[in-house]
Formats: sequence, structure tokens, C-alpha cells
Amino acid sequence: MAAQAAAAAQAAAAQAAQAEAAESWYLALLGFAEHFRTSSPPKIRLCVHCLQAVFPFKPPQRIEARTHLQLGSVLYHHTKNSEQARSHLEKAWLISQQIQQFEDVKFEAASLLSELYCQENSVDAAKPLLRKAIQISQQTPYWHCRLLFQLAQLHTLEKDLVSACDLLGVGAEYARVVGSEYTRALFLLSKGMLLLMERKLQEVHPLLTLCGQIVENWQGNPIQKESLRVFFLVLQVTHYLDAGQVKSVKPCLKQLQQCIQTISTLHDDEILPSNPADLFHWLPKEHMCVLVYLVTVMHSMQAGYLEKAQKYTDKALMQLEKLKMLDCSPILSSFQVILLEHIIMCRLVTGHKATALQEISQVCQLCQQSPRLFSNHAAQLHTLLGLYCVSVNCMDNAEAQFTTALRLTNHQELWAFIVTNLASVYIREGNRHQEVLYSLLERINPDHSFPVSSHCLRAAAFYVRGLFSFFQGRYNEAKRFLRETLKMSNAEDLNRLTACSLVLLGHIFYVLGNHRESNNMVVPAMQLASKIPDMSVQLWSSALLRDLNKACGNAMDAHEAAQMHQNFSQQLLQDHIEACSLPEHNLITWTDGPPPVQFQAQNGPNTSLASLL
Repeated sequence: MAAQAAAAAQAAAAQAAQAEAAESWYLALLGFAEHFRTSSPPKIRLCVHCLQAVFPFKPPQRIEARTHLQLGSVLYHHTKNSEQARSHLEKAWLISQQIQQFEDVKFEAASLLSELYCQENSVDAAKPLLRKAIQISQQTPYWHCRLLFQLAQLHTLEKDLVSACDLLGVGAEYARVVGSEYTRALFLLSKGMLLLMERKLQEVHPLLTLCGQIVENWQGNPIQKESLRVFFLVLQVTHYLDAGQVKSVKPCLKQLQQCIQTISTLHDDEILPSNPADLFHWLPKEHMCVLVYLVTVMHSMQAGYLEKAQKYTDKALMQLEKLKMLDCSPILSSFQVILLEHIIMCRLVTGHKATALQEISQVCQLCQQSPRLFSNHAAQLHTLLGLYCVSVNCMDNAEAQFTTALRLTNHQELWAFIVTNLASVYIREGNRHQEVLYSLLERINPDHSFPVSSHCLRAAAFYVRGLFSFFQGRYNEAKRFLRETLKMSNAEDLNRLTACSLVLLGHIFYVLGNHRESNNMVVPAMQLASKIPDMSVQLWSSALLRDLNKACGNAMDAHEAAQMHQNFSQQLLQDHIEACSLPEHNLITWTDGPPPVQFQAQNGPNTSLASLL
């Protein structure tokens, strides 16, 4: 008996020594691998060699699975060898499923492998993998929530918003059951964002109300709480801006700006939440800051505060440049493109066409680097080119760009914006497109069945109808439409629409010989256009003031207005020549496929300047 006990003790000691030896060689190789991975610059080839050296030792399944995961992760993140990365991650996923209580390796392998499948456009392989991982992770709250978010994101990228919303709803209920109100709010806010994208406004309102209550009642990490508030307020602000309610949004926007200031003063709390389901962050603080700048720019542009839009764009782009040095997150490129899209529209209004064209080219370059970015922004890019073409009086190219943009979008608000601008092109072109024009005007009829709920776009549609009636010589009808535009634009502080409507009404009264009423319209139009500043409206207003004062015998005022008109004409003409001389001006002929890579310089402008004189 004593001999058996001694033998057993000896065997146990031998096993312990073997395990200790195994652990020491494994830890040594792991240490070397990590040293090479974190070297400056990283020595990835040596790191991979160290990890591969684990397998000849025939390690236990746990070490084997973890090493396959580490190799797959290193190859995926630091090399272009996706085939080997996929092979290692598939082995890690397969082996880890056979091991009890090995959740971190099992679900990280599933998560990374599905990411790799998506990168290789094998979405059909990623979905069942994530579904299985979700099914077997219900006892692991952090991973269950993370995998639900990941599958919802995958459906969103495929434009299957219904399936994504369903998954986010499942996640919200699961988070409630495991006692994580924080993550429940994240799921619900994410669902609210998708419902806004789908324009399911009747579902959005009660959901946002519930989210507001959860956010206010949740007591936890101050940064997490404030980040939830930022998410909630960003949704509210974008909802108002989508609806064209520039004045109504101001209280929410102010709250959002105060909220981001609060976050910037808080220090990151490194104490981990007690509930593993709370281990999520919506966005890093720095990304939230850029996002708040972005929605501020969107508001300033819609409201016609273009200098303010420029100021916040400069701040946001400076912050983005710093972030992109350290962070290659795709969301930063998306922020950059959206900022540029808005500032380009501002430049076209303020009479800086050459700068706008160079920024359009910059958007093209960003889209060349990411097929997904181009897919999401192609319609906007052609719309911007259409607006540029209008500004340099290339109406045939404008028509081609707007038509291309219409073909590429299924976004209702963007569609209505493009149609409104295309209709204005046809109106200026006279009788060439009468049938098409009548069809377009009927599709954006603001008096009945207007296709979108946007207050701003509906007001713009009234303006376009007024412009059409003006060109047709139906002045009373034009006045009715323009007064409707004024009523709507004044209600929501849509300054540019107000200025455009006032100057057109002034022109109508001038044509009708009512000089006093014309002056009452044109003077405030000029003041507002100067405040925006809107160069085209200033040019138009100064020409009318010149003619009005001449007709009324006010020689000095007429001379002053004529001088102003001459100055605006010269500025616009100089900018026009500069823009049309740029090699990027050739972009106006691009209507198919990805953005062109290079531009050939032109000898000089080949476009008519008549519209400026």
C-alpha cells in the first residue's frame, strides 16, 4: 500500500514537472511573440515564427486553440495573408467548441473569422457562423451582446434594416433580462438610428421617449452615461434636420454641445463595470467630438450660417487629421466625406467654386480608397458635381450629373433634393424639356402628396414652382408660391430660401412696375444675402437695386448699387475662370463607374459666362 502511494506521488510529481516545463516553454515563446509584435516597428514575421513554434510541442487543446487564434489575429490585422489567417481562425473556432468553459477564445475566434469572411465578400459564410455563436453564447452576456451587435451591423451593411432591427430588439430584451440597462439603451438607440434611416417615424418616437427615460434614470460610469446622452441627442438632432426643422432643433443642439463639453472634462474611469454586459462604448470621446462638430455644420448649412459652418468644418477636419494618424477606423473617413459634402455646398453658395471643385476631387480620392464609401456616397458626389455645373452654367452637364445621382439613390430626401435642382435646371433652359419638367414638378408638388416630410424641401419645392410660374409670366401664381415659401422658411429660419424668395418677389414687383413693393423685398434680401453670405443673391439683388434706383431717379443710390454689382460680377467671374481652368473641371463629364483617378489639364475655360454678367 505504501509502495502504491509512493508510486502515485512520484507520477503526480512527474506530471507537475512536465506541466511546469510545458508552461515555461509556452510562456517563453508567447513572451518572444509579444515582444516582436509590439516592437517599433513591429517584427510580424518573427512574431509569427514564435507562435508557429508552439505546435511541434503537441500542446494541450486549450493552448493549441489559443495559439491558432493568436496567429489568425496577427495575420489578419498585420498582413495581407488572409488565406492563412482564415485557416488558423477556422481551426481555433473548431477546436475551442470542443472545450468546456473556453468562451473568450471560442467567441473571439467566431467574431474575427466572420469579420474576415465579410472582408473577403463571403457574407453567406459569416452569417451562419455568427448565428451559431449567438446561439451558444447565451450564458456569456458580454459575448452574446457583442455578437448580436456584430450580426446586426452585417445586416445593416447589406441594407437589410428589418433583420438588423429585429436583432437589436432581441439584444435590448436580453440586456434587460441580465440587468444591463446601459447596454439595453445602446441596443435601443441603435435600433432607433436604423428606424430613422428607414423613415419609420411612428416607431421612432415612442422608442426615443423610452431611451430618454432609460438614459436619465441610469446611474453608472459618468462617461458612459454622457455618451448615451450624446447618442440620444445626435439622433434627435439629425431627426429634426432630416425634417428640415432648423429652428425647432436649436434646444436639442445646444444640449448636445453642452453634453460634449461635459464629456471632455471627465477623466476615463478605469474601474471595470461589475456587469460584464456593460463592457461597451458607443464611440471614443474624440470621435463623439467630431460627430458633434459635424451635426453643427449640418445645422449651420441648412440655416444659412455659412461662416459658422466653415469655422466648425475647419475644427472638425483638423481633429480628424490628428485622429487618422493614429486610428484607421472607417468611420473617420465617413465623417470626413460628410463634412466635405456640406462645406462644398457652402462654398458654391459663397462664390468659391474653385475651392469647392478641389474639395469634390478630395471626396473622389477618399472614395477611391474604399469601395463601400463610394457605394454609400456616389449619389451625393454626382449631386455635388451637378450643383457645381449649375454654378458654372454647364447646364447639359448638370442635367447628366443629376440624372446619374437619381439613378444611384434610393434615399427619399436626397431624391427630392436632386429632383428640385434638376427642375430648376430645366426651368432655366426654357422650352427644351417641357414634358420632363411638368412630370418632375408633379412629383414634387408641395400642395399635395409631397414625397417626403422635410419642411425645408417642401419650402424649396414651393420656391421652384414660383420660379417656374415667373418664367411663364404667371406673376400672381408665382407670388402665391413664393409667399408660401416665405411663410415656411421664416417659421424655421431657413435664411437662404428666405433671401431667394424675397429677391424673386422683388423682381416680380419690378416687372409689374410696383417699385415701392419691389424695394421692400430687395433691400431685406440683400441684407440677408450679405449675412449668409450668398454671392448669387447679392449679384441679383444689386442688379435690381441699380435698376430700381435708376427708375426712381435716385442717381447716387443707383451708382452705388451699380458699383456693388460690378464688384460681385468681377469676383464671380474671376472665380469662374479659375474653376473652369482647373484639371478637376473634367470631372463634370464623369457619369459612370468609380471616380476617375487622374485629370488632364485644360487650356482654359470652355463654358459660357453669360449667366454671371
